[in-house]
Amino acid sequence: MAEIGAIVEGVVSRLAPYGAFIELESGETGLVHISEIDRNFVRDVSDHLRESDKVTVKVVGIKDGGKIDLSIKQAAPDWEPERPRKRRDMDPEFEHKLKRFMKQSEENLVDWRRQRESKRS
Repeated sequence: MAEIGAIVEGVVSRLAPYGAFIELESGETGLVHISEIDRNFVRDVSDHLRESDKVTVKVVGIKDGGKIDLSIKQAAPDWEPERPRKRRDMDPEFEHKLKRFMKQSEENLVDWRRQRESKRS
């Protein structure tokens, strides 16, 4: 029986447009969603996997009904979850450009409103 967090071996039993079905050593079958095949964008599952390929996967979830969610990319030894970028990590140059843009936009909007009002009178 697969346990969440376990890293196990399996064989690709079937490919689908949305992922690959993996038969685990325990005899159970799980799905590796297309987004969990590789760190890079995967356009086509068959570009990365073939039926009967041996793969190492991580059990990332077990749904009601016993469906097993698997991940190839999380089973890689060097895998680290992506950290959300914090606001203070923002590029100071970008922040300066953004402030300048906002100021110019506000000035342009004020000018546009003045012109519109003068045409109404």
